[in-house]
Amino acid sequence: MVFINREKELQTLEREYRKSGSSFVVIYGRRRVGKTALIENFIKDKLAIYFLADLQNEKLQLERFKMVAGESLGDDLLKKIQVNDWETLFRYILQKEYNEKLIIVIDEFQYLAKVNKAVPSIFQALWDRLLKDRNVMLILSGSLISLMYDIALNYSSPLYGRRTSQIKLQSMDFFNFKKFFQTEDRDKLLQFYSVIGGIPKYVEFFDGSKDVFSNIKESVLDRNSFLYEEPKFILKDEIKEPITYFSILQIISQGEHKIGKIASKLGMETKNLTSFMERLIELEILERQVPITEENPSKSKKGLYFIKDNFFRFWFRYVFPYQSFLETERYELVLEKIKSDFKGLVSFVFENVSRDFVLYKADLPFPVRKVGRWWDRDKEIDVVALGDREVLFGECKYWDKPVGVDVLRQLKKTAGYVDWKKGERKEFFALFSRSGFTEQLKETASREKNVFLYSLDNF
Repeated sequence: MVFINREKELQTLEREYRKSGSSFVVIYGRRRVGKTALIENFIKDKLAIYFLADLQNEKLQLERFKMVAGESLGDDLLKKIQVNDWETLFRYILQKEYNEKLIIVIDEFQYLAKVNKAVPSIFQALWDRLLKDRNVMLILSGSLISLMYDIALNYSSPLYGRRTSQIKLQSMDFFNFKKFFQTEDRDKLLQFYSVIGGIPKYVEFFDGSKDVFSNIKESVLDRNSFLYEEPKFILKDEIKEPITYFSILQIISQGEHKIGKIASKLGMETKNLTSFMERLIELEILERQVPITEENPSKSKKGLYFIKDNFFRFWFRYVFPYQSFLETERYELVLEKIKSDFKGLVSFVFENVSRDFVLYKADLPFPVRKVGRWWDRDKEIDVVALGDREVLFGECKYWDKPVGVDVLRQLKKTAGYVDWKKGERKEFFALFSRSGFTEQLKETASREKNVFLYSLDNF
């Protein structure tokens, strides 16, 4: 697979590599997000030892690390000698002077720490005694977000304070996701993105020459496919008792976003649900949204909960509830259910992508400080971008027909209910459309310089 995006992360790694003396970088993020691909791209053509940890016995891993190091450094003697501990091995490696900075990578470091709970303390001692004063770059990478935080980033961790940089690798946005495919059909790409999201590994299973439903049937619904149980594997890695978490995610995927009502459907008290929600937010599977104009978001009583990850949202909406049908290969029944309300799913993602477009891509007449949604009782605006005194209100329509002036009129009317800096703000309006705009609306936008029209072709 081609390596796309990650320019910022590569720049961070290159900066750490080029600075004089030692570097210690922690890279973490959810499974399949592309950490290994990032590391492989970075160490290409550099002097590096890359070791992938697993759940083998520590002694076996030590032996395997020794063989990998000997191969990487062209040291046949290292392969033959007996090594019984990490310090002896690292002392041997560092007894030589190298012509360039030596990079030592331990990928899936959390597994090594699972095998031996003393590993964080061992590597703290290695760093303090051997590595920090040498021309060495140590990279510890891991997929279990909570465990990596505990063993490398938490204040109570022995490794706390040693790192010189950390990278939390996020899933890709739509604008980089589309680069993986040859097609210029933005609508097809948006549909793909609505299913698999910005996880590079998942892209491998979608064929750009086929429509979204063929890809779903072959690569998600088929009980033998890679993606069929992927969210289960991820959650079971991170969470010991996943049943309640699965139930929460299914309820949210079906359209319930208020914590009180989620708790009621689970037969729980709201206060007992909070820790579960916080855990899912920590894992970046869930997010809490409040109206963008709220002055104190953490204390807002208007918070709503949404599944942040596109594939998790799709899976809990269409796969998890219907696994009894899928296990008996009744794929068409489930596929018809997906087709019946798929536009609603894509419409939600279209709004998210539109907000990203405003934040990162749109050429607006003011610098945008933050972007989000706004709602109050029965009123809602899909996109609200705030500047210092400027505000952009936006409406998204994933329709089969062009958007007309009536949508603009309604948007302006709803914007009047937003209290943010009312009377002193400068207002702008944007319409986002799947199927373009009527001639009347285009003429209106050409006259009113504070109105912007964006179609999928702009994305």
